[in-house]
Amino acid sequence: MSAMVLGRAGEPLALESRPIPKPGNHELLLEVAACGVCRTDLHVADGDIHGPLPIVPGHEIVGRVIEIGPEAGDFAIGDRVGVPWLGGTCGHCFFCLGGQENLCDAPTFTGFSRDGGFATHVVADSRYCFRLPESFGDVEAAPLLCAGLIGYRALKLADNAERLGFYGFGAAAHILAQLAVWQGRRVFAFTKSGDQKGQEFARSLGCEWAGSSNENAPEELDAAIIFAPVGPLVPLALKRVRKGGRVVCAGIHMSDIPGFPYEDLWGERSILSVANLTRTDGIEFLELAGKAPIRTQTTVFPLSKANEAWTDCEEENSKGGGSVALVPHVRFRPIADI
Repeated sequence: MSAMVLGRAGEPLALESRPIPKPGNHELLLEVAACGVCRTDLHVADGDIHGPLPIVPGHEIVGRVIEIGPEAGDFAIGDRVGVPWLGGTCGHCFFCLGGQENLCDAPTFTGFSRDGGFATHVVADSRYCFRLPESFGDVEAAPLLCAGLIGYRALKLADNAERLGFYGFGAAAHILAQLAVWQGRRVFAFTKSGDQKGQEFARSLGCEWAGSSNENAPEELDAAIIFAPVGPLVPLALKRVRKGGRVVCAGIHMSDIPGFPYEDLWGERSILSVANLTRTDGIEFLELAGKAPIRTQTTVFPLSKANEAWTDCEEENSKGGGSVALVPHVRFRPIADI
């Protein structure tokens, strides 16, 4: 098999040839059809978050089952499955037993603490894999596995907010905006100052208003979700939510949040963070994604161009846009995406 490997933070990925791994008891061996490139991958590469190295990154994996472990009975050879960031949990800590497996004390994460999908093959725990909506092609489905799933958890934490503000309009926001509009919510998009392209993109997906993060939306917000890893956006968003409103920080890493006056928090406003996902989140979101008119916009790179894909992902996130995906096997590439 071929894999793009991160040997040291801050260095480019290196193409390696490795033996194809064997699946363990609950595991599946997948031939990777597509793997999305996520902002979290950039944080791993830059050393913002620290895990064991070397590692094969990638946690928005779409693949087909080619070998099944003896206790991975829910799947068959040839099944198409999705592999998310959450690669496994202990199942017995306080959080796992309390229905909060996303906060597990001893989790494993795909592409961070176990090898991920920047490869032609990957082994994944079948208990943390998902079946994917048939309405999505392989490349289209890849961003659902993190941009969609983590975004959906952030949307759940925003509760029943009708007026939603999205700060940073990249991979996650472009999926969640479509879902929120379909649900009948009103979405207000905040982008970098002067980002006309990103604002037009947001309006094209049904956002009621789009402007700079330094501007005020036409109305107070019920909740704001911050997708950009920019700490100074937190006090800005806090000023724009109503009393009792929520600011949800959706990233795994964020720059420092500056100080702000207590009066901006007063009135039972709250600030929440999103940590990982639960399998229930995944089942719920993928069922909704199969019903809602969601379309992902993705730029495709071959596996060997993973370093270029990383650069493109960083640019897409900074200017507002869709997702980036690696396609190791040409025969699985949808013609429309070439």
